Amino acid sequence: MEKISKEKIQAGLEVLKAMKDSKLITQLNSCVHCGLCADSCLYYLATGDENMMPARKVDIVSSIYKRYCTLVGKVAPKLVNARNLDDDTIREMVDLLYGSCTMCGRCVKHCSIGVDVEYVIRAGREMLARMDHVPASLQATVDAALTSGNNMSISDEDFLDTIEWMEEEMQDELDDPSACIPINQAGKDVLYTLNPREPKFFPLSIAAMAKVFHAAGESWTLSTNMYDVTNYAYFSGKPEHAEVIAQRMFEEIQKMDAKKLVLAECGHGIRANRWEGPNYIGKVFPETVTSVELMASYIKSGKIKTDKNKNPGVYTLHDPCNLVRSGGVVEPQRYVLEQSVEKFVEMTPNKIDNFCCGGGGGQLAMSEYNERRLKIAEIKAEQIRKTGAKVVVAPCHNCVDQLSQINVTYKLNVQIKTLAEIVADALVFDQK
Repeated sequence: MEKISKEKIQAGLEVLKAMKDSKLITQLNSCVHCGLCADSCLYYLATGDENMMPARKVDIVSSIYKRYCTLVGKVAPKLVNARNLDDDTIREMVDLLYGSCTMCGRCVKHCSIGVDVEYVIRAGREMLARMDHVPASLQATVDAALTSGNNMSISDEDFLDTIEWMEEEMQDELDDPSACIPINQAGKDVLYTLNPREPKFFPLSIAAMAKVFHAAGESWTLSTNMYDVTNYAYFSGKPEHAEVIAQRMFEEIQKMDAKKLVLAECGHGIRANRWEGPNYIGKVFPETVTSVELMASYIKSGKIKTDKNKNPGVYTLHDPCNLVRSGGVVEPQRYVLEQSVEKFVEMTPNKIDNFCCGGGGGQLAMSEYNERRLKIAEIKAEQIRKTGAKVVVAPCHNCVDQLSQINVTYKLNVQIKTLAEIVADALVFDQK
């Protein structure tokens, strides 16, 4: 790491000095160091390293605030454990705030005071981003989205080839030439999005959701111009980049004249568009729902019919952090599984208390921390083993990718599927 310049240090400090309200200051001053957050954190539980406790991550940001923004810290820094923002501190910040946190929010739920640790982590990451210290692989993912329109730089030609292939597969399976995957059709009720991992690595999940839409008789379309549900700038700490990506999605909804935006199975993508997006751009998005909620509503209303006997065996559910703990979408996926599989068994713990898979917070994009990412995943592997399930359902493609790697690393011998794939397999079509 190159020696940090005074100008860059000042840029990082501006994040602390330019706060328009007292929320960050309140969080930084509230931690009482009780240590309850430790038992909630994957990194601490997996490594036993006290430096990885959530409170320590709050402390490093707090120590810089005290050093430069309080009188005591400026005059007698040792009295309040205030730290200089220098090369050593920055190096430690990068490792703790990027490399040792999935931003899962579990520690927030377990904090006796209610410190929003995740909010502090995001502020610390923004400081590092202002100083150009975002891990290179994470920034490359954001750059790809900014320059190509999707985080994997998939060309329009490759995307359309994949869609055409999936459409043909679906028509053959259903023996129905009317089953299609509409592209760039303005005026539809639904503009659907995808995680670029789908056309790149998991195209069958595109066909699965298309099959659900077809069964429901939905008026829907994809857009080649903007289909990427993800926004990795939410993790990188550069809100100006997050704003650009969110604005593109907003403009595409307007351009396509869609009544509703439906977000694919992607935890942080759902959060970045449904809840953070309007804040980034200062505009109200049209009606925005998750595909998880939409599929539940299809089943409840009778728009689609499912037969749970088509999915025999034992299934369990992984709760994506941003969908469940941070987003409050807890029951729809459970209702869908109860209607679509023979036997559904919960992990322990589950719902808002479930453990992160280990791939969140941008970890899957940061190859620098691959070994650590799979180390902390042992906790999730044990959760899965104890259920006895042979299929793990994860309504998030980042989670699907991480769980697939866990499956191999810890020899779980299970299948990893999205919720749409489960519903598609359970669909019952009228004889006509």
